[in-house]
Amino acid sequence: GQELEYLITGTHPYPPGPGVALTADTKVQRMPSESAAQSLAVALPASQARLDANRTAAGVGDVYRHAGISERSQPPGMSVAMVEAGGNKNSALMAKKAPTMPKPQWHPPWKLYRVISGHLGWVRCIAVEPGNQWFVTGSADRTIKIWDLASGKLKLSLTGHISTVRGVIVSARSPYLFSCGEDKQVKCWDLEYNKVIRHYHGHLSAVYGLDLHPTIDVLVTCSRDSTARIWDVRTKASVHTLSGHTNAVATVKCQAAEPQIITGIVGVVSQVHDCKTMFAVPVAVLNFNILCLFSFSYTFASGSPDNIKQWKFPDGNFIQNLSGHNAIINTLAVNSDGVLVSGADNGTMHLWDWRTGYNFQRVHAAVQPGSLDSESGIFACVFDQSESRLLTAEADKTIKVYKEDETAVCPSVFLMYFHEIYRF
Repeated sequence: GQELEYLITGTHPYPPGPGVALTADTKVQRMPSESAAQSLAVALPASQARLDANRTAAGVGDVYRHAGISERSQPPGMSVAMVEAGGNKNSALMAKKAPTMPKPQWHPPWKLYRVISGHLGWVRCIAVEPGNQWFVTGSADRTIKIWDLASGKLKLSLTGHISTVRGVIVSARSPYLFSCGEDKQVKCWDLEYNKVIRHYHGHLSAVYGLDLHPTIDVLVTCSRDSTARIWDVRTKASVHTLSGHTNAVATVKCQAAEPQIITGIVGVVSQVHDCKTMFAVPVAVLNFNILCLFSFSYTFASGSPDNIKQWKFPDGNFIQNLSGHNAIINTLAVNSDGVLVSGADNGTMHLWDWRTGYNFQRVHAAVQPGSLDSESGIFACVFDQSESRLLTAEADKTIKVYKEDETAVCPSVFLMYFHEIYRF
């Protein structure tokens, strides 16, 4: 009939750090096992209940905390909820809610409707002019070709590069076309005379990409010489050199909201503001990073061989990781509807919902007849100005054009239609 006293004291049975001696205030107790703690929670003696008069029930997590065991040791699927009411603490075991994925927006699937051929080498870059009448491509055959967007017919071929053309862009402020290549050259073409009017000299190795700032008359180029250069479009002067990169700079993008420049290199994504690096985000990659900007949400994405990561401006905070495209990603593009497209070197193209990261479609188009199956890589992709067509530059020397399937119906709309018909 004798009542036993249970006393659990001391949240740390060992000194708080190395070289710290035990004090008189630290009571060393044997750490109870999990089963002992559970049995103690089930049947507390009457004396202990009298000591804790205000406590109506003892939960397993409460006993664990007194015993110095973290709440992570609780049985799986259970959590302790503490409710403060009138000075009394009530603890109850509640089942944890499973994490729920936000519902992605429905996007109609895209389908291939045109294949354009004419280049004699890999098509490495592509750009659509602001008027949405034609588009331009650069290839490993050292030529730049201009195509009619509506019919897909060749309008013009420009020669002048002596190596692979790696980047092309059309200015929205003047009738100029800019190109760069592995021959270290950056050229400005006057589209009224179809000839080169300016050269931008300064890079010491192959130039991999270029971009025009939408509000400032500057051209930004990136190179294998581990630098990105800012040029004055009209004077050809090198305004600034963005150094400090540890490897080849493979891609560059200009942010329209502010005079910001983002460069992508092997292993690091960095943003530059007023020619000073604002932040650097480490990215585990084995190949060149690819960047795309989504101005509607002030975010951007970077691609690597194993996944896609989304980041938030202006501090480069990580948003989410998009995994599942198990190939080296060469290109990214996004439209205002939140459709993110990633193209890889094995010819696969994945389409994602930007907000949730849901992969709603996977495409692997057949290579051009006469090409090897290994020549199915996608080097670049871009939406046209109306965002109703998607153009891809591929290793089988073709340009493929995709459109949304106009006959596709959202499943929820289809079910509503189905119930409406059979209700009568």
